[in-house]
This record gives sequence, structure tokens and C-alpha cells, in this order.
Amino acid sequence: MTTRLGLALPQMRHYDLGRDVPDVARAAEAIGYDSLWVFERALFPDPPTQGLYGIEGLAWPDSYRSVADPLVTLTLAAAATERAELGTSVLVAPLHTPFRLAKTLASIDAAAGGRVVAGLGTGWSLDEYAAAAPRPFEERGEALDEVIEVCRAVWGPDPVVHEGRLSRIASAVVGPKPARPIPILLAANSAKARRRLVDHADGWMPIGMGVGQLAAQWAGLRELAAERGRTRPIRTVLRTNERYTPKPYAGEDRQPFQGAVGQIVEDLAAHAEIGFDDIFLDLQSSVRDAEELKDVAAELYEAARAAGV
Repeated sequence: MTTRLGLALPQMRHYDLGRDVPDVARAAEAIGYDSLWVFERALFPDPPTQGLYGIEGLAWPDSYRSVADPLVTLTLAAAATERAELGTSVLVAPLHTPFRLAKTLASIDAAAGGRVVAGLGTGWSLDEYAAAAPRPFEERGEALDEVIEVCRAVWGPDPVVHEGRLSRIASAVVGPKPARPIPILLAANSAKARRRLVDHADGWMPIGMGVGQLAAQWAGLRELAAERGRTRPIRTVLRTNERYTPKPYAGEDRQPFQGAVGQIVEDLAAHAEIGFDDIFLDLQSSVRDAEELKDVAAELYEAARAAGV
């Protein structure tokens, strides 16, 4: 079966949120992309107090200085499209109160006719936790557990009942309900996180890190699922953050995408061989504007399908 292909929506500061998000979403759907994706970056510490991903000395990319809210971006895309799935990769779940997040995702899904995919993670930025999280960084795993529990409760039948450390719902009617059960996918980078995924989530959301490493992780996750008695399938969505060697425009300082399509499609084909259900491309930081993003997305889609990806 052909791998489903997705595209990340433009959230960074060189895009016009109100104009470019609906425009790119409509174009991607018309090209044939099966899904549209957003990510979460709440703030940019200046000066930095922590390296990117918590790695000492690793600089934050300048593009993170302004990243639009993922749920606002997803809502704009929902209103502009009819078919494509609408996913988060990822929402830093502990930065949100569980009930409000569950209700917002349900509302977007109801408005979109059942197209939301909730990709969740715990995050790594101490500054983001200090600014936004209801619980401290050290409790991020427990906070994610409660978000999942509250989402399942709120999205399920009424009356909704939940008793947790962050949320207490004694007995209530909560609507709107999602149009169908919203899939919950997790990044799951640690042993404990992988157990959480196998026991409580619908799928896995890795980031492209090389075919060999991903194949080994996927095999290990399937083994863990068998050990823990999971029989339902694990959906897999791979995020790829593309980088290019561009050629400059004549007379311009800025550089466009050029010449990397063949290599990207070759890499996509190799990753598709692992057996991922979905692979999506994040191109937004490598192109200069929405017009170029649409052009590159179209070229890559056509080349990938011609290659059988």
C-alpha cells in the first residue's frame, strides 16, 4: 500500500498566518496530500537558558522566535479544507490544562467532520514549563497521563466523570463531542514513554533520524506490544524535517529550494520501506514564502508518487 503523505503548515514568522495557512492548506489538499500538521513552540528564551532539546550548547533556530499557536493554526486549516487529516506533531500536552485541551480538540474535530489526530508529547523546554505549565517539569509524565485520561473521558459518552490531580469532573454533560474517536499518538522516546504508548495510545510519532535506527525502534515497539498483550494495531506517523542545498536567485540575497528533490524522494522511499502508515514533510523553514512552499510541496508530491512512495 502506498504511504500516506502529509505536509506541515506554515507557522513561522516569515508567513502571514491568516492568509498563508488557509492558502497552503487548500493547495496541499488539492495537490493530493493526505494530512496537514502543526507543531508547538510556546516561546523563545532570549538569552537562551537551555540548549535546543535540552542539549547543552545546541542553539535554538532563529525561526523559533515566532511560532503561531498550533490549535489556532489547525482551526484555520480546518475551515479551509474538506478531506485532509489535521494533526499535531506534537502538542506539548503538559503546557495545557487537560479539560480545556480536550474540549478544544473535540470542537475542532466536530467542525472538521472527524479529521483531527492528536499527537502529544511531554516537551523539554524548562522555560516553557515555567511560563505555561500547570504542573512542574519533573511531573511531566504524570501530567501527560492525566491529559490522556481526561481526553478519553471528555470525548466519550455523557455523563463525563474524572477525578485527577489537575481536573475533577464530578458528573457533567460536555459537548460538542468529536465526530469520531480522536486518535492519540505519542512521541515516546523513553522506555516508560513506550509503555505508555503501548498501553494507552493509538500510535507512534517518531522523527526522522535514519532508517536503521527507526527500523530498530519500530521492531522494539512491536515486540513490547506483544509482550504487553496489545492486539490492536499501532498507527505510525513519521515526521521529516527537510534541509536543502539551494541555488541563489539572480540578483537576490535569499535562496530558494532547488535540486534536492531526487535525494529527498530516495530518503522517503527508504523510510517507507520500514512500513510507516504516514510520512509528512516539514518544509516551512527551508523556503522563503508560501508560494515557494506550495511549489516545492507539489514537486515533491509528484516525484514521490512517481517513485511509488
